[in-house]
Amino acid sequence: MNANPQETPAEGTVPKRKRRERYSGAYPSHFHQKYKELNPELYPDAVQKVISKGNTPAGMHLSICVKEILEILNPQPGEVGLDATLGFGGHTQELLPRVRPGGRMVGTDVDPIELERTTERLRALGFTEAEWEPYHLNFAGIPQILPASGGFDFILADFGISSMQLDNPERGFTYKRQGPLDLRLNPEQGESAAQLLERISEEKLAHLLNDYSDEPYAEVLAEAICAERGKIQTTSDLTRLIKQVLKSEKTDVNRSIRRSFQALRIAVNDEFGVLDQFLRNLPFCLRAGGRVALLSFHSGEDNRVQQFLEQGQAAGWYAKISEKAIRPTAQERYDNPRSKSALLRWAIRSEYQAY
Repeated sequence: MNANPQETPAEGTVPKRKRRERYSGAYPSHFHQKYKELNPELYPDAVQKVISKGNTPAGMHLSICVKEILEILNPQPGEVGLDATLGFGGHTQELLPRVRPGGRMVGTDVDPIELERTTERLRALGFTEAEWEPYHLNFAGIPQILPASGGFDFILADFGISSMQLDNPERGFTYKRQGPLDLRLNPEQGESAAQLLERISEEKLAHLLNDYSDEPYAEVLAEAICAERGKIQTTSDLTRLIKQVLKSEKTDVNRSIRRSFQALRIAVNDEFGVLDQFLRNLPFCLRAGGRVALLSFHSGEDNRVQQFLEQGQAAGWYAKISEKAIRPTAQERYDNPRSKSALLRWAIRSEYQAY
């Protein structure tokens, strides 16, 4: 017997359509309420309106330095390219038509959630399995796919966190919204930031905050965080604690919050270790004369990129490298504020194999 007969429509009647969740105000404020932004193919006008205001639509990522990257990589028909940090696939979407006919692209990403979404999106745009092949893979492991590819004519790596990850509060990447303090690029592996804070020593935490984000209050914050061990489970928990600790200091507290989140994210994902391994492997993944474009977003990344490229040129692996980092144009920085910190470097593989 049905416990609630009103839930079952009478025979021959049409069930009532469930209304979309309403929100107060002129615009939705919560990520999952932004249904138009989360469906750009269905609502292109609404998405363009958000972009025209200098904002990034929820669930999307605006690719950075596209024109400059296309000039550096100079993809040609028949070539094989790699987007080592696929993300939303915006760069790949621009590169793929340029390797037609006869060429193909490979895409790797450590994030299984975004990889699945991007694969569906690019397939819907008509890119076939023969033209584009995705791998759920950390870019430090690219040598694993070399036997299948035979090396690459060009490689792109964008080391930034994607807007899809940053905007979704369930991923815990932003201090601006309540969510689990996670920060893992692959939520299926490793420990979350909250779990890290439950076991790390005060000394190591201070070292982490100082080395990974140049936080001037590293020791003060490490002491306070460790004193609250086990109580910091959400992004809001950590944000409130930092504000409380630094409330009497003459400083921009939000900058300390951003630096703390950055340091924890780097630690949780071993970003510097992964980046170093990728840069060591890089010259051996490029074919003779191959081009590489590397997009960094803070000094810790850019310094490593510059150092490895200079060492590679001295060793004979690279015929030419960028003399200085390329910045987004003033117009791009205005149109897309998230591009402001971007630093683009490039290199060209030597014509001979200097192993």
